[in-house]
Amino acid sequence: MTFTFICLFITILWIVLGTSLAKLHPFLVLFSAALLLGILLGLPLIDSLTLVQQGFGQIIEKIGLLILFGTIIGVAMERSGATLSLAKSILKTLNRLPLPYAISSIGYLVSIPVFCDAAFVILSHLNKTLSKQTKTPLVGLTVALSTGLFAPHVLVPPTPGPLAAAANLELNNLFLLIAMGTVVAFLLILVGGAYGHYLTKKNTWEETQSEPEETEIEKIQLPSFAKSILPIALPIVLMCLGTLLEIVSADLPGLAVLSFVTNPTVALAIGMLVAFSLTTKQKKAFLNTTMKKGIAQAAPILMITGMGGALGSIIQTIPLKAYAESLAAIEGLGILLPFLIAALLKSAQGSSTVAIITTSSLIFPLLPILGMDTEMGKVWAIMALGVGSMTVSHANDSYFWIVTQMSGMDVKTAYKTHTVGTLIQGCTGLIVVGIGYFLWSLG
Repeated sequence: MTFTFICLFITILWIVLGTSLAKLHPFLVLFSAALLLGILLGLPLIDSLTLVQQGFGQIIEKIGLLILFGTIIGVAMERSGATLSLAKSILKTLNRLPLPYAISSIGYLVSIPVFCDAAFVILSHLNKTLSKQTKTPLVGLTVALSTGLFAPHVLVPPTPGPLAAAANLELNNLFLLIAMGTVVAFLLILVGGAYGHYLTKKNTWEETQSEPEETEIEKIQLPSFAKSILPIALPIVLMCLGTLLEIVSADLPGLAVLSFVTNPTVALAIGMLVAFSLTTKQKKAFLNTTMKKGIAQAAPILMITGMGGALGSIIQTIPLKAYAESLAAIEGLGILLPFLIAALLKSAQGSSTVAIITTSSLIFPLLPILGMDTEMGKVWAIMALGVGSMTVSHANDSYFWIVTQMSGMDVKTAYKTHTVGTLIQGCTGLIVVGIGYFLWSLG
């Protein structure tokens, strides 16, 4: 078994070096890693290729449309101004709170349909405007926004990381993951807001270069808050209803139709259709452009996620469960094992999504040993590896550079603020998930 672990170590090392030092596309790195692991394990090359194809296809079959529809919803909200409408409505509602907490709340809501890097670009102008109007140090608002966007990104579907982890761990109850991820992410954005508030008190406000008064999105008529939130809220409500239907008798009239519309894929498709109605002008052009941009954004995510499933199919040929049964220490690690693996991978190679996909593939055979092979146990495992994948964002993370460039922060300041903020969130997340897992295990 020692040789097998050496093979795993070499494969993981290649993933880290290939994505961070060689700066190759994660798809190529994961594809080559899957074949490399098959070769090292002595599998015939054609068998390895067959397993890669099967693993890739199974993941795309499970979550391909979810990722595609979720991405298109995010693009539609961005292009229609719904994202900005949500942000301004939240600011108005939470005007009694310290500004960093309101900014974190904006990040929390916006990051569910919109990827955190794109959302930061969208909201960075709003952040600078608020800093100037309120004479609040921009560094505190920047960290409040970056951490507020980051937590939902790694914990709440339909972002690709949690979806891929759910597929790799064969989690069937997606709504359960959404509900738990929403709660944990909310607690962590409060931590990010508190740290951002601390930074606003520690630093002094400085006049920065003037920003344009209006962005292109701000020049259009923004949709109302109710209309803007609907593409996010409606799919969640439908999935919640679907969970309730599972305990209802199958003899009820209309249950087949309800079961169809509450399916996660159909629910997100309905959310996508609602998102298309966010604009009132040039609807056909809006629809076509949004679809084109959404598909372009989803394609690389689907490729990476699918190839993560391919790597998982090779890993599943290793009898990790049998070996782990002989190690008494494994059982006692619980959520600490997925957290540590994800944190090490994230810190080493930079991508939270790659860390989540790789970690979920590695721990899947170990779930029975860890006592996490139930639906709720799998959710706790995803929460643990999700908060691990936040720890930490630094120079090998593309999000780190988006935060620095869009906020005007220098690298040294970003390390002291944004990187430290993600470290605090990750460690706090481990504590929160640990307490929740402990209480659940007592039941």
